[in-house]
Amino acid sequence: MKPSSFKKAVVAASTAAVLGLPLLTGSLDAHSAWAAGTKTMPPAKTQAAAPAKTPTTTPAKNGVTPKNVVLFIGDGMGEASRNAIRYATVGKNGTLEMDNMPVTGLVRTSSSDHLVTDSAAAATAIATGVKSYNGAIGVDPNKKPVTTIMELAKKAGMSTGVVTTSQVTDATGAAFGAHVENRSAQSDIAKQYIENSKIDVLLGGGEDFWYPKGTAGSHPDAPAEDPTEASKGTQGNLVERAKQLGYNYVTNDSELKAAKNGKLLGLFANEEMFQAHNEVGNQYNPIVSLPDMTTKALDVLSQNKKGFFLLVEEEGTDEMAHDNNAELTIKAGQQLDKAVKVAKDYAKKHPDTLVLVTADHETGGMVIEGPDDEDESGDGLSKEDGPFTVAGSEEQFFIDWTTEGHSAVDVALTAMGPGSEQFVGNYQNTAIHDKLVKLLKLK
Repeated sequence: MKPSSFKKAVVAASTAAVLGLPLLTGSLDAHSAWAAGTKTMPPAKTQAAAPAKTPTTTPAKNGVTPKNVVLFIGDGMGEASRNAIRYATVGKNGTLEMDNMPVTGLVRTSSSDHLVTDSAAAATAIATGVKSYNGAIGVDPNKKPVTTIMELAKKAGMSTGVVTTSQVTDATGAAFGAHVENRSAQSDIAKQYIENSKIDVLLGGGEDFWYPKGTAGSHPDAPAEDPTEASKGTQGNLVERAKQLGYNYVTNDSELKAAKNGKLLGLFANEEMFQAHNEVGNQYNPIVSLPDMTTKALDVLSQNKKGFFLLVEEEGTDEMAHDNNAELTIKAGQQLDKAVKVAKDYAKKHPDTLVLVTADHETGGMVIEGPDDEDESGDGLSKEDGPFTVAGSEEQFFIDWTTEGHSAVDVALTAMGPGSEQFVGNYQNTAIHDKLVKLLKLK
């Protein structure tokens, strides 16, 4: 990207951070106070036409304890991604489900050893309240295990669940229920899930890490869409081990719908539940949708009268951004937003439920441009992506990418339900853990 365009991108990203989301209005002095992290973000000026929807709930009074927590992580979903999803889905003046929440915060994402985090370190910070190195899963910088909030919830008698369109053993979910020095040890993570942290509901992809080499599961080895995929587990047949431990095992949509209450393991793909980074080309095509997995997880976990902690991740918003594919980044984000609606509908009927939506980091250095700004003709990272139509209008926008990796910008967090007011402001990702532990009264 040319220097002048880069400058425009920085300005655009800064503006989006202020204008992109509904905010908790109230005590604030100046933009400088917000930037210093000492005040809430100032309320944005909005266009007069078509006001945004009124938030569906109001912040709970101080001291109210949530019974249930649903934490959504749009992997790699920075502020520009949320805006692109919004423009394409509900237009300039519409509001996504993930944004139509009464509380907004900004989360800092750097890891202990890098300004730019990876998903493992970011999720470890959120799950444990400890900053660690890139690649760390539930361990501190000295590689010592740190208790996760999901383990604390289980100790308190709550049910726990991980739902993702990635492998269930991939970095984000793993940091909530496992302790390994390197995120690549996915079979070790699977074993710890079912034997140690005893997560009640596990739904996503990654069957290859549950079966040893040479033992194909329900999803055939070397499929046409990606011949490199094949069973590669290092801890024996963990699907059979899970069944021995009382898990119901399902592999497709019909089996998931028919599954009874109780511990549930669903593996719906060899690896991620979509295709990316392969010779066939990118496709966002989960055989079970994120909203449907979220619905089932809530059905199962809500049977526990002591409450539950559910993590829901959309991985496509990260993987497609790594490939600088804006169309499928938006498509994955739209599915995440539908899953958020599932949780919000549940929360309306169960007002003791806290719902949070955030990201672990930003991916792609995405910038949104109008047709008049689409003035570059280079290849690779300097080539604009689009055009995309602004929903409900004839306007169009383009996506410009500045990297195929992650960036170090803050990410948004939106929240509703009891205790949600605790999440306003600008804070480190470790504070999410600390605030939740306090709200849930976990020790």
